[in-house]
Amino acid sequence: MSQSPAPRSERSIAPAPPSRGGRTGFPWRVAAVVVAAALCTGPRPAAAAPPEPQSATPGTPAVTVPDFWNPRSRGERVEAPQTGRAVRFLTDDEFPPLHFAGPDGNPTGFVVELARAVCEKLTIPCTVQARRFDTLLDALDGKQGDVVAAAIPLTAKLREKFLTTRPYFRWPARFAARADRGLPLPSAAALAGRSVGVIDNSAHAAYLKAFFPKAVPKDFTDLAAAEGALKRGEIDYLFADGLNLALYVGGQEADACCALTGGDYLENRYFGEGIGLITRQEDAALSRALDDALQRVWDDGKYTELYLRFFPVSPF
Repeated sequence: MSQSPAPRSERSIAPAPPSRGGRTGFPWRVAAVVVAAALCTGPRPAAAAPPEPQSATPGTPAVTVPDFWNPRSRGERVEAPQTGRAVRFLTDDEFPPLHFAGPDGNPTGFVVELARAVCEKLTIPCTVQARRFDTLLDALDGKQGDVVAAAIPLTAKLREKFLTTRPYFRWPARFAARADRGLPLPSAAALAGRSVGVIDNSAHAAYLKAFFPKAVPKDFTDLAAAEGALKRGEIDYLFADGLNLALYVGGQEADACCALTGGDYLENRYFGEGIGLITRQEDAALSRALDDALQRVWDDGKYTELYLRFFPVSPF
């Protein structure tokens, strides 16, 4: 079997060195925390640079901005339906850096600001309301909002009841390693006989077994324990969710010990389809307009601007 491919195309951006802020707990439900680095750093200059593979050596590699849009799908501009009222976005405010409460108490984060950029593209008034994560779909179904913009995984079961746009973010799997050991980039051959930390019974553990059969898996009950083992040099690599690992290697807990290495792994069967904007099935026209606006937000560089603001260390 071959390894999962990277996204079709990507933008490689050379940003200023990221600020080193604290890290919050993950993966899905977290305490309410303000990600100060995301708000205090303004949009970063998007000077084009050749793609560079990330390795486990110190330095500031280019930030890879993922591209989830197919250029062949572009068509006529899709206008949003005129309802005479603001489109109501529903989100959660306890999952930084995707959606969280800002210093003023209002929702912000990558997903929230992307939703606002979509509204600007569609030239429609929008509101954003924060609700508890586990109530978002019920609130949408009950017409207490029009669009859910939150980290709810896209699945076939979700589509049985709701409409979704194409993914605007996915959950890449990544390897991390000590930055001072000069370990090779991960491959089936390079990992033979090397220890790799994984969360027990996770999709990442299953993927490692299937695609890197000669690696020596070391099971951990939680990610924090695995990260601590990596920092202490007790394992050669750690294979886990790329967003969590990016937050770790760029945060204070890691103390510059480690770096992401190699590419991203995006196999749907293991790591899901990602997240998109969710609407009710009767709002097909709105869903199409949101999809088109997301494409145009990418085309004009706004997606890249927001990505660099909220992901100083890229999960991709």
